[in-house]
Amino acid sequence: MKFLLVIVLGYVALWATGALGVLALSYWAREETPAPPGTRTVQGIHHFQPVDTEGKLWRGAAPSPAGYRELTRLGFTTVVDLRAEDLTAAQLAEPRKAGLDVVRLPIRDGQTPTAVQVQGFLDVVAAAPGPVFVHCGAGVGRTGTMAAAYLVRTGEESSARAVRRNLAVGPPSIEQIYYALSLGSGRPEQPPLPVVAVSRLVDAPRRMLSWF
Repeated sequence: MKFLLVIVLGYVALWATGALGVLALSYWAREETPAPPGTRTVQGIHHFQPVDTEGKLWRGAAPSPAGYRELTRLGFTTVVDLRAEDLTAAQLAEPRKAGLDVVRLPIRDGQTPTAVQVQGFLDVVAAAPGPVFVHCGAGVGRTGTMAAAYLVRTGEESSARAVRRNLAVGPPSIEQIYYALSLGSGRPEQPPLPVVAVSRLVDAPRRMLSWF
């Protein structure tokens, strides 16, 4: 019983240090980092803002049906959906009903894209005839990680600056922060196992709550 209590207390300490640390960084970034020019309120889409300076790529949370229609009205042609969750046929059909092309590059919540997914994303943005909107669920972790990969690969931002922009939108996971900071450094494409293990332990309560 005593050993179990030690394990529980150790986990609580790990969670508090990791989760509260990331929340504090996110709060600091939000207060100190101005929103990109062009950021606006759009019906049916939270965290809607441009990624690049040309307005080719935009990011945000998963749109509502009204949000997809608003994207079409604004001239968007393509949506990239990063969700790996089980989605209904109706949910999957919403972008096309609004007249948008949709590309799915599924990434699990709290995790990072593969090199193949990043290259596929870059190819989609380059080939799209109009602005591209990328989203996951909340438009924070997976969306921010892919946006960071885009910004670093295109040379528009440094990895540190891309991470700061992501933190200003909301708190990503530890492995997503590590991944984005490593972009362009020549390190392996995925975070090392110890970083992944700590990240998923810290992120477990949030992911479990998201199931309900």
